[in-house]
Amino acid sequence: MVMARGLVKRFGRLTAVDGIDVDVRRGEAFGFLGPNGAGKSSTMRMIGCVSPRTGGDLRVLDMDPDRDGPRIRARLGVVPQQDNLDTELTVRQNLHVYGRYFGLSKAHVRAKAVELLAFAQLTERADDEVDRLSGGMKRRLTIARSLINDPELLLLDEPTTGLDPQARHLLWDRLVRLKHSGVTLIITSHYMDEAEQLCDRVVVMDAGRIAAEGSPAELIGRYSTKEVVELRFRPDEDTTAVEDRLRDLTDRIEALPDRLLLYTTDGEAVLGAVHTRGVRPVKSLVRRSTLEDVFLRLTGRGLVD
Repeated sequence: MVMARGLVKRFGRLTAVDGIDVDVRRGEAFGFLGPNGAGKSSTMRMIGCVSPRTGGDLRVLDMDPDRDGPRIRARLGVVPQQDNLDTELTVRQNLHVYGRYFGLSKAHVRAKAVELLAFAQLTERADDEVDRLSGGMKRRLTIARSLINDPELLLLDEPTTGLDPQARHLLWDRLVRLKHSGVTLIITSHYMDEAEQLCDRVVVMDAGRIAAEGSPAELIGRYSTKEVVELRFRPDEDTTAVEDRLRDLTDRIEALPDRLLLYTTDGEAVLGAVHTRGVRPVKSLVRRSTLEDVFLRLTGRGLVD
């Protein structure tokens, strides 16, 4: 569905995407992860044929975006980072108007809108103006609108940012249903649990380059451990001496301002050894390693503006 080799995007002296290779297979959910400024959105805009590449090769739906942009866009669905719905129109009218942009007949658009309203669980709100919808409803409508042309490839830029947990899980369910119906998904997200839930494969981008690629399980196995022991201390407590006392218990310890993270294959055994050595944290827990541990190890914990 997408093939990139040495893909580059520059804005003046700034290199936003620095020679990446990407393959997206038909029917999968593929994720771009990375901190702000990593190059995710720039890559998505090139795939979506709205930003020309500076260098490298790019094929989308086996076509060249430079020559075949309109033909590619006709077969894409796009969910932008910010909802851009027509707020003065009703929910149903948003679908009708958008469908007409693709040259679809009025009868086809009306029938498709009924189907999409049901898919997005918005049938009862079909004649409400968009301004009256909650944030989660607006997001579902934006996704429904992106499907009006029956796209083969759906691009979703941070689809659940700002939503509450219930709305996020409902959107995840809708996206899983889309994937099972054969739609290929490309997703950018700052939520690592979202990537674990939805994506078959992900790339972690940092400073315009790909730092790692694989399934979420593969990346956790490659860059983290089975479990993590978190030992939390008072913010004013110096944990340097504690870290030295525990270093032989595990291959890797990460020190944060208020806690130590011990990466291990057997969290309960390590936690027992910690207590045996007289270390008394304010709070402790054993959890499984997640994609967030991988992400932070590859991209660091410093803030990126």
